[in-house]
Amino acid sequence: MSAYEALAGVYDTLTGDVGYERRADYLEKLFQKSRIPVHTVLDLACGTGHMTSVLTERGYELIGVDQSPDMLAAARENTAGISGVPPVLICQSMPALDLYGTVDAAVCCLDSLNYLTSPKDVLKTFQRLHLFIAPGGVLIFDIVTPGYLSGLDGQVFLDETKDIMCVWRASFEKRSHICTYWMDIFTHCAGGLWNRAGEEHRQRAYEVEELRGWLLEAGFKRIRTYGDCRMSGPKETEQRIYFSALR
Repeated sequence: MSAYEALAGVYDTLTGDVGYERRADYLEKLFQKSRIPVHTVLDLACGTGHMTSVLTERGYELIGVDQSPDMLAAARENTAGISGVPPVLICQSMPALDLYGTVDAAVCCLDSLNYLTSPKDVLKTFQRLHLFIAPGGVLIFDIVTPGYLSGLDGQVFLDETKDIMCVWRASFEKRSHICTYWMDIFTHCAGGLWNRAGEEHRQRAYEVEELRGWLLEAGFKRIRTYGDCRMSGPKETEQRIYFSALR
């Protein structure tokens, strides 16, 4: 089964502690780094559309892009009827980003960039973003750190609610810098039965300096890094690092 085909239907339930409102507050602080007023925003790898919805309801015009049709279907449901200009949802991969015009800002949240396991795809994504962010606009994204991903090696995790259970195992390969997650997702069905589905997800660990180099190569400038939802720089033990860069 392809990644997110089964997870899309239970993703929001299993990630109820993400804190989208708090992270949207933080994104708005980083929007102030832009040299132009931020009205239009690209939510790259928008998933089920929660951040898209939050920013839309705060008055921004959103374009949500994700390569998973199943996640976009959930995003379409989550954004239906919200206040503000209805967001545009597009099914595309990050390296193949192709918009009809420019945006004032682009965000890529919740370590989605780590899902690009090829450095060439990361550079290509930055190049496409540079093309579609207006001059003076801002790019904001976050990654989970190499220390965080390598620390997952060999661990088993359980997320569950009354009707959903997700068991996932992680393995980190030092040579490839890739962490693989094997997920077994159980959903409660009528008659007391449970449906089981399996998925495989992969993330690559990236160092700050190599990402900074690719951003510069793509044409971005004024590149800054921050700790998780902080305006100060990342600590050595940081698990999530935010980047901002000007077009």
